[in-house]
Amino acid sequence: MATERDPHLSMIRDVTARTPEGCEECLRLGTPWVHLRLCLTCGHVGCCDSSPLRHARAHAFAEEHPIMEPMEPGEDWRWCFVHEALV
Repeated sequence: MATERDPHLSMIRDVTARTPEGCEECLRLGTPWVHLRLCLTCGHVGCCDSSPLRHARAHAFAEEHPIMEPMEPGEDWRWCFVHEALV
């Protein structure tokens, strides 16, 4: 389980959502998503694990950018895909 000492926390950057209107891949493919996740290393916007194509998870492993946060208003948490834990 990850903690505040998760080594991936050092990968967090000051980012801006590259596609604030939706999941980058879903917009390109014309597919639906459930919730959006923001990569805290590069600003990629992907869909959550409840979405059919799980683009945030795919991005985290393909790009080795493991830390993300939700883009839903009022949600304030971060997730490490490598450790499968809140950080």
